[in-house]
Amino acid sequence: MKYLMLSIFVVLCLTARAEEKPSLSVESFASLRSTSQVKLSPSGTHLSFIRNIKGELVLMVYNRKTQEAVPIIRADNHTIFFDWYTWANDEVLLLGARYIQRQIGGPKYSSTRLYAYNINDKGKAKLAIKPNYGRDERQPQFADQVISFLPDKKDKILIQGDFEIANTPGVYELDLNTLRKKRVQRERSKVTDWIADRQGNVRIARKMDEDEFEYFLYDEGSLDRRSLFKFKAFSQESVTILGFDKDPNIIYFKALQNGYDALFKMDLTTKKQELVFSDDNYDFDGGIFYSPLTGEVAGFTHSNIEEGIRYWDDDLNKLYTSLRAVLPADKFDIDIIDTSENQRQYVLYLTGDGSTGTYMLGNRDTNELTVFASAYPDIDDSVYSGKEKISYKARDGLTIEGYLTLPVGYKEGDTLPTIIFPHGGPMARDYSGFDYWTALLAYNGYAVLQPNFRGSSGYGHEFEMAAVQGFGKKMQDDLQDAALWLVSQGIANKDKICIGGASYGGYAALMAVVKHPETFTCAASFAGVTDLERIVSKARYFTNKEIVRKQFGTDDDELAKYSPVNFAKQINRPVLLVHGSDDNVVPVYHSREMEDELSDEGKNVTYIELEEGDHYLSHQPYRITTLKAFLDFFDEHLKSD
Repeated sequence: MKYLMLSIFVVLCLTARAEEKPSLSVESFASLRSTSQVKLSPSGTHLSFIRNIKGELVLMVYNRKTQEAVPIIRADNHTIFFDWYTWANDEVLLLGARYIQRQIGGPKYSSTRLYAYNINDKGKAKLAIKPNYGRDERQPQFADQVISFLPDKKDKILIQGDFEIANTPGVYELDLNTLRKKRVQRERSKVTDWIADRQGNVRIARKMDEDEFEYFLYDEGSLDRRSLFKFKAFSQESVTILGFDKDPNIIYFKALQNGYDALFKMDLTTKKQELVFSDDNYDFDGGIFYSPLTGEVAGFTHSNIEEGIRYWDDDLNKLYTSLRAVLPADKFDIDIIDTSENQRQYVLYLTGDGSTGTYMLGNRDTNELTVFASAYPDIDDSVYSGKEKISYKARDGLTIEGYLTLPVGYKEGDTLPTIIFPHGGPMARDYSGFDYWTALLAYNGYAVLQPNFRGSSGYGHEFEMAAVQGFGKKMQDDLQDAALWLVSQGIANKDKICIGGASYGGYAALMAVVKHPETFTCAASFAGVTDLERIVSKARYFTNKEIVRKQFGTDDDELAKYSPVNFAKQINRPVLLVHGSDDNVVPVYHSREMEDELSDEGKNVTYIELEEGDHYLSHQPYRITTLKAFLDFFDEHLKSD
């Protein structure tokens, strides 16, 4: 009863609506998460998390016995970025950090480094992976790739890195105490990744040869190398290996079943495959996870099952079932994001309609469940009502799904200024969870629709492959159809619809005012692609050049036909461009050239360049600047008379 009463009290606290709430600023939505990545040490004695302190991210470790909190390392997400961190054992934290560097006489590029911090030292985090210059080793561009935590060797891990040959990694055992490494698997031609089993043995290699991939089973010291899967990029034979079970002869992988990605497992001794899970209407889009208690696969995640997760582990399933019994399952999605090694202590993450994400700490021995932190503490269901899943018919009859965000208090029959907000990728998709873009726009009175247009992932192979050489074509028309559907539903005012987005979404926004200016009043692009010819041309310097050529095609006339930069003369709608100067995904050239072409034609264009900004708006001041610019731009063109 104590557990039940405490849980209900917690939920009431989480869902209480403030009687009077001051107007929220852009900063409430656009700031980085207040708290993120909450994790327990294996024993549960320490709690780690990342705290946002005025835009600076600080990795903290909290001793739950002494109640002492210690800052470990800081990042401004401008010159140094946090990518990930984890507990290697009960004393050592590992952190993957990303930097922007410049080649001599060449462009800037990302590189990563691995840091180790021993909580008993109370000193600085140390660079964990260094080249041995006595052997004239290289410094790998990506030096934070951990492939095993070696369960039988507490103070050692396996890493992969191309210390000898560029873009061809070997595997090394790294001692977390001495930070010395020794090679356990030498480089192999065209192998880009290695996979270890749950015992820490390097078993599978992934090879890339132009646009062809192959997984093969390989053991160092043996001449027996057996091909497991071989396929071309974007083909129906594509496979993704997800990991081993505790049994070193069982692997789990994702592959097509009746046109949709499904979860399979295979016995490596017999190559017999078994279907584990499939969804008749959606791609399997999750992964497997492990029990820290048994080391076995404990279940899988998938966004389109009711709970979003399925447990095979009896102990974790018992915990999850008890939580669903006392926390209102109709209001919250419950995610056990971490547990102690014995699974008696745990961290919950609650999301749902009107919820931006709340971290809770639980103890099964004391039946305690307490709120720890909120991801966006200023935002609750009094200002954000969540997303509604919708579907509409494209002009050729294809069903397109999407997510509609409306202002709190919206009344049926009201028409609203509207934003169509396509996602990036384009082989990605939007989900129902909170995102700061749509929440901010809806709070300021806009209807916001995020269509999962054809070319999006999640809806089967054929649907996703529409993105291959599909820029500006039917996938673009799906966005106009989304706007027209909102008009037909009485939600959108046909004369007050704009479009905005980031990355591919930025491309789609610009292409919309080229192709469908009668529908869209204005277009806002963050880090948008504008020149498809340039993408294909520049790909020749990279190892994935054949994949890029396959995705976009090599017909210059066709590429030019669907590049917004070539249509500045006919664009007669206001345009906002925002781009980071250090974007190494979509180089800043794309927006600079677009702005130059529009300005030469005397068009209404606003350009904001974020000095040393990246592709992901990682730096909090730049995120605030960008969202404020988008909001002001939409207000000017959709709310002014």
